This record gives sequence, structure tokens and C-alpha cells, in this order.
Amino acid sequence: MPNKTIYVSDGDLPIYDRAQAIAGGNLSAAIAKALRRYVELEEGRREGFEEITVRVGPGGRKVRFSGLLIGEWANSSSSSSRWEVFRVYRSRTGKYVLHTDRAAEFTMVDAEGKPAGWRGYLGLGNVSYGSKPAESTLEVFDTVEQLRDKVPAQLYDMVAASAQQPAVEDLDI
Repeated sequence: MPNKTIYVSDGDLPIYDRAQAIAGGNLSAAIAKALRRYVELEEGRREGFEEITVRVGPGGRKVRFSGLLIGEWANSSSSSSRWEVFRVYRSRTGKYVLHTDRAAEFTMVDAEGKPAGWRGYLGLGNVSYGSKPAESTLEVFDTVEQLRDKVPAQLYDMVAASAQQPAVEDLDI
């Protein structure tokens, strides 16, 4: 097995000790894992990709990937008070990543179950209130065609047009 010597300054020694403890005593594994992540990120940046971090699922856990935003569209439904924001990214591996953000939905109805309108906002009459929490999802697709039924038509057209373009184009100028 090859042997590499790493010199560590006194000021950096605590971080090496902490990394070794987290890695279960195997500092080489911790360093190799950190270097793999560093190389992956830097190669992606050189190819024009960014590190994307989004929140998904209940509680909004964070997920991260290398990608490039290629289209974004916001919708509000006429049948509800909920906004939807669709973002499509091209991943470094050539896949299409759809992140959908849905805002919280708020509903007010009168005693007959009809929308309460301005009376509800003023608190007049017998009004009931309800809400649906915000939610976000992340889906990954192999081809741009698989996005067609998942996003608004206008966004699909933008994304399909950008799919024809290379992620990076080298110019001989």
C-alpha cells in the first residue's frame, strides 16, 4: 500500500484529531472521502456546474447535488391560494432534476362551505379556516421527455430548448 506523509500545522491539529474521531480512528479514510468530494466539486465547477442545495419532504431536509439551473416557472392555481415554483436543473451526470416548491395553502369558508371572501378577512360571520403546510419534492429523470407531464407546458418548452445546448462549449477563438 502506498504511503503518503502529510505535514499538519499545530493550528490544524485539532481538526485532524476531530476528523479521525468521527471516522472511527481511520484518518486516511476521512481524508480520502474529503478529497473525493473536493475533486468532484472542483471538476464540476470547471465544467460550469454549481453545488445546489434544496429542501425537500416533511421538515425540509436538505439535499445537495451538482447541477445547473435550466428553467424556472411559478404558478398559482385559480382553484386554490397555493403557489407552486418549479425549478429544473441539469445534473453533472446529464440527468434532469425537478425541484417543486409548493407554498402553504390557506382556506376560509362560510357556514355553507363556500369561499368566505372579504367577509372572512374581516372576521364577519361564521367563518372556518384551514391550511395545508408548504411542501417540496425532488424528482430525477433520465430524459427531458420524462418531464413533459410533470411541469407546466411553458417550462417544458424552455427546458427542451436548453437541452439541445451543451453544458459547456469550448470556443476556439
